[in-house]
Amino acid sequence: MAQEPIPITEEVVLSEDVNSHVRLITLNRPRQLNVISSKVVSLIAESLEQWEKDDNVELVIFKGNGRAYSAGGDLKMFYDGRDSYDACLEIVYRMYWLCYHIHTYKKTQVALVHGLSMGGGASLMVPLKFSVVTEKTIFSVPEASIGFHTDCSFSYILSHLPGSLGEYLALTGARLNGKELVSLGLATHYVPSEKLPELEKRLINLNLGEEHAVKSVIEEFSLDVKPDEDSILNKQAMIDKCFSKESVEEIFESLESEANDKENGWIPAVLKGLKRSAPTGLKITLRSVREGRKQSLSECLKKEFRLTINILRKLISGDVYEGIRALTIDKDNSPKWNPASFEEVTSEMLDLVFQPFKEDLELYIPSAPENRWDGKYENSVYPSLKATVAPNPPSQQ
Repeated sequence: MAQEPIPITEEVVLSEDVNSHVRLITLNRPRQLNVISSKVVSLIAESLEQWEKDDNVELVIFKGNGRAYSAGGDLKMFYDGRDSYDACLEIVYRMYWLCYHIHTYKKTQVALVHGLSMGGGASLMVPLKFSVVTEKTIFSVPEASIGFHTDCSFSYILSHLPGSLGEYLALTGARLNGKELVSLGLATHYVPSEKLPELEKRLINLNLGEEHAVKSVIEEFSLDVKPDEDSILNKQAMIDKCFSKESVEEIFESLESEANDKENGWIPAVLKGLKRSAPTGLKITLRSVREGRKQSLSECLKKEFRLTINILRKLISGDVYEGIRALTIDKDNSPKWNPASFEEVTSEMLDLVFQPFKEDLELYIPSAPENRWDGKYENSVYPSLKATVAPNPPSQQ
């Protein structure tokens, strides 16, 4: 499979060689840190389905062009749709449906992760059979801070991390490096960045998807690593003590109490970040991750779909749009949250945003192997609803 210059006009480049058993997906919006658009989601989903059904295809490689793997969903796209009812419902549906198929894909997948891998972008990394990170890889799920929630299957992934690390990562949006990702099992291998191009060539030339053969090639380049001495992973006991509390309010109280200890010099910065975050985003995220411990992958994705749609519909708050405005539009970093305090985000409000939809309005996750690729957006009820829905429709829950 020849490596040709990547045309900058294409948002995602799909390298297909009929004489090869390898397919390459290159996220290709380097100036926008490879954020994920509706077109990218559709092309990846269509290609993965085609390749999984093609006996000639054995290995699929993901990578990002430029200094990022993917910084997640296109926030400007969501902001631009803020005044149009369900303007982004289609991409949300397609993305979560795609997340399920990436988790359960039948062919070997490898992610070569260089630079930022955040939010939805990280959902194209963590679930893969092999995820290769470098010293320049940075992982984060920062959605709660802007009034959103931890999505794209991360309420499932994070809830299965040791102790209360899932709550910590989801609420704080803390960044992890390559060594930490491997140590936590969120990545499988650590390879120095200068060796990544050669690893890619070797995998392509291997021309096989057999799991042990792929693993052997990656291990030729990988290093055994452990977290640095100052890594947050070495603060597990304190993280568990604080982030295992029942409510966001109690987590704050615990952190503030422990911050007085000079050995906990990392806590003040955590508190500062949390105090800037949206109360609605933090409360929704904490409940979602906690529920994830008792939910299957399918249940988590269906829940995340409901949460996202209700948040974008401003069911209990318009904070997500205010958060995007402050972060990426006006860039003043001075969001005005509404509700502005934890006390104002009531349990009744949370129950409303978590309430299940009517069955035909839920995200469809195929349960039978023979129907594996069923449930596409175009086969759901939503296209017809979009054509007939009023500007201010009644609740469809």
